[in-house]
Amino acid sequence: MPDLVDVLPAHRFDTEALQTYLQDRLPGCEEGVQLRQFQGGQSNPTFLLEAGGHRYVLRKKPPGNLLPSAHQIEREYRVISALADTEVPVPRARLLCEDSEVIGTPFYVMDYVEGRVCPHPELAEIESHQRRPVYMAMADTLARLHQVDWRAVGLDDFGRPEHYVARQIKRWGGQYEASRTDEIPAMERLIRWLPDNIPEEEETTIAHGDFRLGNLLLHPEQPTVVAVLDWELSTLGHPLADLAYCCMPYHLPTGIEGIRGLIGQDLTALDIPGESEFLQAYCQRTGRQDIPHWHFYLAFSLFRIAAILQGVYARALQGNASNRDALDVGRRAGLLAEVGWSLAQSG
Repeated sequence: MPDLVDVLPAHRFDTEALQTYLQDRLPGCEEGVQLRQFQGGQSNPTFLLEAGGHRYVLRKKPPGNLLPSAHQIEREYRVISALADTEVPVPRARLLCEDSEVIGTPFYVMDYVEGRVCPHPELAEIESHQRRPVYMAMADTLARLHQVDWRAVGLDDFGRPEHYVARQIKRWGGQYEASRTDEIPAMERLIRWLPDNIPEEEETTIAHGDFRLGNLLLHPEQPTVVAVLDWELSTLGHPLADLAYCCMPYHLPTGIEGIRGLIGQDLTALDIPGESEFLQAYCQRTGRQDIPHWHFYLAFSLFRIAAILQGVYARALQGNASNRDALDVGRRAGLLAEVGWSLAQSG
């Protein structure tokens, strides 16, 4: 079940001001509010908000100096609102507050959804007979997202439909430079290699940007997905970038703190599908015939996550990271970049 702790000192804010703001906007808040903080994410602080017998989730921007264009909780609120009537399972969005005067940063509130969080791809927390169905449900959910008509749900201006990968390379290269603490030679190589090897094929779907097991809420008992969480990086983008990001554990080692990989595990014994089977399930659901330039999209995804974790590490050094293990996780940026560079060279 979700890991809840008392609100971390760096993320405490005026709960009385929050109650005053919410009491006429959200059922139950007139009776007072109680907060606990979720652990597991590395970006936007997330809280369980309990009020008058109701349970909600509050997500806000972290305090302190933030990287440009990061922590876009307004975009999260918009996309889950747009997906409310689609086949993509999302929590019900309740309200968005863009006034930083209320609790120090903008925030939004959504309904709490009961479920299981299984962040590690080994799925050790659940019975073995559920693991393959969970992976198939993950492939199906990602396919459902990529088949949403983004124009029909009002997201035609949610991002630019062209040159997504090029813009992402520029963005995350810039974020990496802005949060650099040490030299990572593999990142420097990827920053040079990726722009020169972008595939010509353009596709546009809603892209989650951080689609992985840890951001899926599973039914309390069944191997099904009841909610997709953490939409901070969502935009209009290339579906294969989302798919490659989801498949990164197949290319990362297991047994390293902060790295959630499957290399070294006996997938057959665990009853977890291999990458080929997972990709086939996705292709069948979306009607794709093939997945070209797979090594590029894997390298690109590892570059992105390395840049993101470098930002996590920089925030941890400043003392305002969202998770208590941010220093450990952030130090893994170099390893991810090295794996990405190796995949880039694999052709």
